Amino acid sequence: MTSGQNKIDPRTPILVGQAQVAQHIDNHESAAGPIELMAQAVRAALADAGIQNATTIDAIRVVRSLSTRNTNPARDIASMLEISANEYGLTPHGGNMPQYLVNSAALQIRDDGAQMIVLTGGESFRSRRRARAAQMTLPWMEPQGGLAPTVLGEDLVMNHEIELAHKIMLPIEIYPMFETALRYRDKRTVADHQKYISELWSRFSDVAATNPHAWIQQSYTAQEIRTPTPDNRMIGFPYTKLMNSNNDVDMAAALVMCSVERAEALGIARDKWIFLHAGTDCHEHNFVSHRYSFTDTPAIRIGGQRVLALAEKSIDEIENLDLYSCFPSAVQLGAESLGVSLDRQLTCTGGLSFAGGPFNNYVMHAIATTMTTLREKPQETGLVWANGGYATKHAFGVYATTPPLHGFRYESPQNEVDETPRRAVATALEAKGAATVEAYSVMHDRDGAAEKVRASVLLADGRRAWATSDNTQLGTDMCENEWVGKTVTLDETGAISV
Repeated sequence: MTSGQNKIDPRTPILVGQAQVAQHIDNHESAAGPIELMAQAVRAALADAGIQNATTIDAIRVVRSLSTRNTNPARDIASMLEISANEYGLTPHGGNMPQYLVNSAALQIRDDGAQMIVLTGGESFRSRRRARAAQMTLPWMEPQGGLAPTVLGEDLVMNHEIELAHKIMLPIEIYPMFETALRYRDKRTVADHQKYISELWSRFSDVAATNPHAWIQQSYTAQEIRTPTPDNRMIGFPYTKLMNSNNDVDMAAALVMCSVERAEALGIARDKWIFLHAGTDCHEHNFVSHRYSFTDTPAIRIGGQRVLALAEKSIDEIENLDLYSCFPSAVQLGAESLGVSLDRQLTCTGGLSFAGGPFNNYVMHAIATTMTTLREKPQETGLVWANGGYATKHAFGVYATTPPLHGFRYESPQNEVDETPRRAVATALEAKGAATVEAYSVMHDRDGAAEKVRASVLLADGRRAWATSDNTQLGTDMCENEWVGKTVTLDETGAISV
């Protein structure tokens, strides 16, 4: 196989198969569980590649699912499909894991002699939730034991003990803090910023409306997205339900990777091949408490710059982007760190609110969609950014139908990220007294009323502390007026005195 005058190295890793599955079923009693959905996706991905006999698989690797407690999902999938592999792997939690798996599989194919690796992930969370609400335990909800899987990837501890002491740990509490800090920095009023982010999210819904694999194939106006209603209640201000990742889905996806040598031996059509030109993995300082700023993500910037340099591309030369989109603040942080305008199309799927957010596995859908797009537009290039935790863990991949001039390249610039500034964090007792609000969110109850305030504050010596309040009047005011930059007083428990 040649490209121009250059023969492709037979060890070059390529993606040759992809599939996405969505189960829209209201009768939860007949719903397939996540193992079955992933098996369907793997079967379809192998068929997409034109692989008839999948008997020589080096590894089947699964992104950890929240809707199955099976010990070894990869082995269960193989059993269901009557195939086998030399390794059955399972990741820790993290939305970065699908791209991490692609990067690590590419390295194993390039360097370690692997010939074919199958990746998959999936959730039946919607059906599981409905079954539990009906007080039913479906057969697939019972945990299945078995031999322990191969553990893949790094399982970071991401919650500082001081954060846990204040019970500040949910993404729906923390991503709104990034949002309020961005709003204050950019000098927008509360109303103007709601309009700004709802317009961004409306554009994402427009993409989902044209994506045949999106969970919600509907365009929403900006006003529909930002206006609280019984069906679009405020969750963690400034985010309505339509600005949150939609994990109430039954979805699965799968990818098939192999070497050029194996693809040629199997006769996989050349127009199926997608080359991974470059990949990077890195993470911010583990704890949000230690981030220097809520408006800066050095690991995205460093990891993104490095993957582009390895791929020998500028961001403006990448026609197809999929930026991780669990909440509007993630997209803003990602776009800014990558040096890309929010006016560009930043998603190929429609994002986690509309295309669907099956917990850790959204990015596998983004990669599958990017593959389909590049097959249709073979002269173009794609970039996928995956994110896990609280804008914590990041993975990047640059894709194209043409082989990379210098082969697949990979780096982890973690040492450079680790050298970036970090803040010290103060206990509630140390923070007693005056502090300046740096970022905040206001959690709402299911009736849409302000319930709890969660805030990051800065002390006079530059240390960060965490603050809370159950004062609903304060919470309501924080939804109407800007509180970032204001001075507040904390008691010895970290509660805000008003």
